[in-house]
Amino acid sequence: MGGLACAFFLYAASGLLAPWWVVVVLLVLWVFMLLLAILWWTPHPRRLVWLAVFSVVFWFVTMVAGGIFLDWTA
Repeated sequence: MGGLACAFFLYAASGLLAPWWVVVVLLVLWVFMLLLAILWWTPHPRRLVWLAVFSVVFWFVTMVAGGIFLDWTA
C-alpha cells in the first residue's frame, strides 16, 4: 500500500508533463489499482508489492510513450 501511495504522487504530478485528460485517465487507473489492493490486502498480500511496481512502471512507460508520440507528431 505504501508503494501505491508513492505512485500517487507520480500520477498526480503528471500534469506537469501530460495533457489534463491523460492525468484524469491515470488517476482513474490509480483508483482502480487502489481498490484492487484493498481487495488483495488480506488474501494475497504479496501481490501488493507487484501491483506497486506495475503502477510505477506503467506511469513511466506512459510518460515516455507520450513524449515520443508528441515529439513525433510535432
